[in-house]
Amino acid sequence: MQYWPRKRAQRRYARVRNWASSSNVKPLGFAGYKVGMTHVLYTDAGKNSKSKGEDITCPITVLECPPLKVIGYRLYKKDVYGVKASGGSAFNATKELSRKMKITKKEIKFDDSKLDGICDIRLIVQTQPALTGIGKKIPEIFEIAIGGNDIKAKIDYAKNSIGKDIRISEVFAEGQSVDTHSITKGKGTQGPVKRFGVSIRQHKAEKTKRGPATLGPWHPHHGNYTVPHAGKMGYHQRMQMNKWIMKISDDVKKINPAGGWLAYGTIRNEYIFLKGSVDGPSKRLIRMTVQMRDLRTPQETPPEIQYASVRSKQ
Repeated sequence: MQYWPRKRAQRRYARVRNWASSSNVKPLGFAGYKVGMTHVLYTDAGKNSKSKGEDITCPITVLECPPLKVIGYRLYKKDVYGVKASGGSAFNATKELSRKMKITKKEIKFDDSKLDGICDIRLIVQTQPALTGIGKKIPEIFEIAIGGNDIKAKIDYAKNSIGKDIRISEVFAEGQSVDTHSITKGKGTQGPVKRFGVSIRQHKAEKTKRGPATLGPWHPHHGNYTVPHAGKMGYHQRMQMNKWIMKISDDVKKINPAGGWLAYGTIRNEYIFLKGSVDGPSKRLIRMTVQMRDLRTPQETPPEIQYASVRSKQ
């Protein structure tokens, strides 16, 4: 019952519902494609770590992050019911965008008359998967919030960003912690043992071993939703908090193994190292946002990476 209902995601990339506050006027998020996992050797600099000053290994996830193109903006107004979009959205036509939606060839300009009374403005961006080698052309479209406390500064930043590219090195820095939003790997229909972790029963107990021990009380007659049953598993939207960015680089020669990454290919753009694992299979879009919760002992300084394994996974 930790995750209920176990509902499958509506699309292949996540939706960000809440954004952290920041005083810097810049985007509060980015996105990249999951390449795979490897391990690095780095010097532990944790203040309270038992291995402080020693070289330790840890697993990492590699994300390829081609630049995001700003194609529009969206205005928000606040009323008695909350914050809602005021309809002030616009799109700049690109060649790849026509594969995703119907576009017009009109040049987008800010209408200053619609800026009265707005409380927030967000960027509408598109990914550029054609710059990667994953064989994908249709871009993803989503919103990214802008940090800052002055609405006029946010509007000026949005005006100057229309039609331009945003790089991940302009949004995040090495040593920073981020939250990841992604869709997990789909596993199809699975039984209750794998889906909920119920115990496998003794072979003489009942007619089945890999089923629930009881279906609930005799009354009411309908089945209880808390009883674990077989069903579809995976392909859920999940959020992981405080993922440490260990490295941001554009030197692809140091990370591409011989023959390329398994089930992905070769990295062609900027890439990052995230400590630990990230939900989702390779080639899936992973959205990153500024962390919502601060760590008790934050690791703000980038680590000293001694070695990153590029041994082929073939």
